Amino acid sequence: MISLQQTGCIVKRKTSQFLVFGTLLLFIASCTTDSVVQNSKFTDEYNADFLFAYYNQICKTAKTTQGFFPPQTARAYGYIGIAGYEAVVHGIEGATSLQNQLNGFDSYQLPEVISGQKYNWAIASNAATARIMKYMFDKNLTAVNRVTIDSIETSTHAALSENEDAAIVSRSQEYGYQVAEVVYAYSKTDGGHESYLDPFQLPFSIPNDPYCWVPTGAVTNPLSPKWGKNRPFLLSNIAKTQPAGHMPFSIDPSSEFYKEAMVVYNTVKNNTAEQIEIAKYWADDPFATCTPAGHTFNILAQILKEERATLAKSSMAFAKMCLAGNDAFISCWKGKYDYVLLRPVTYIKRHIDPSFNTVIGTPPFPAYTSGHSCEIGAGSRILTSLFTDGSGDYSFTDYSQLQYGFFARSYSNFDEMAEECASSRLYGGIHYPIDNSKGLQVGRAIGDNINKELEWPRFVN
Repeated sequence: MISLQQTGCIVKRKTSQFLVFGTLLLFIASCTTDSVVQNSKFTDEYNADFLFAYYNQICKTAKTTQGFFPPQTARAYGYIGIAGYEAVVHGIEGATSLQNQLNGFDSYQLPEVISGQKYNWAIASNAATARIMKYMFDKNLTAVNRVTIDSIETSTHAALSENEDAAIVSRSQEYGYQVAEVVYAYSKTDGGHESYLDPFQLPFSIPNDPYCWVPTGAVTNPLSPKWGKNRPFLLSNIAKTQPAGHMPFSIDPSSEFYKEAMVVYNTVKNNTAEQIEIAKYWADDPFATCTPAGHTFNILAQILKEERATLAKSSMAFAKMCLAGNDAFISCWKGKYDYVLLRPVTYIKRHIDPSFNTVIGTPPFPAYTSGHSCEIGAGSRILTSLFTDGSGDYSFTDYSQLQYGFFARSYSNFDEMAEECASSRLYGGIHYPIDNSKGLQVGRAIGDNINKELEWPRFVN
């Protein structure tokens, strides 16, 4: 039995039949979705295999598309997830569109379903996902990736159309395309449209104060300094998540700041073999992998497949993670450029040991707070809401990094996974401890907001 709860209304169905009892009849009737659902198969009657194929390809596309650094990749996931969810939401009992829930989305009119007409929600999802994915990578999308996306769409459409009425096929596909068009229009006004064409957002200069970030490698410009001004999906994910400032900058060996730097220095000097492995495992460098967001989505997709989640739950799960990941990078980047804090490697070489080197490369943007920690903090809260009773306890093995030559790693709790990811930035020598702890704090708050402030169907397996 699947139970979904939304705005206080609980609707239960077994083998596509409504269970209605006595005096609950009118109450339940007031909570059910529109008549389209009653004439079409429900979204949870379709499997999500084709959707997993798309998310696998998003990872590959992000890795091989010029300009897709972590913020740009998280943004692409964000709108792909919205389009996928909106394409199937009318087939999920008790579910509500995100149109009037997301910041600024109510200014855009999603297509209406035709009452009494049948839809194939999987066909709609296939069309919406393929189109919005090509829009998100658009001008820098390679010919190989475009052909692959088209191939997934064509083969999926053919398989889903077998034995389906031609009118339903056409209606559903067109509906999915229309959803993608509206979501794309919404994306154009968030401040990040086509940001992959100019990811460094020049001209931009950072003050020349002793505490300020300076280049740490061959890339001399800071990445996406205006990203924190982008429109978030939830206003609260900026207004209510920003951390207090870091401890005062100081080069006094007795100061708190100096001691933070010494933690980094001593950690790198005394790293165990496993800590070095963890630093590299979670590095998730752009263009070598599909970035931190891609790693988290690979974990989510893996668990959904292992759970044999339906198209309904998978679409909601991806939407939740997409919203959280996008807003985590906006919030994090706002903090980075509000504080423009120099990296540990710079401080340590200047004031502790000129011969110091990091375990992994230091990315070209300020330290406070850690982007990995923000992203995984948000992601861990989404995973907890999807697969646990709130405890976060869930035993799983992450196989997603096998493709990059790593051994699989196992966890018993999503918070444990998040803590390891955050700590990896300390082991790598590229973040102060406070960057990671405050980053997790920001990310967890964002994930909580996505879970609690938006109306989602609740699946009880």
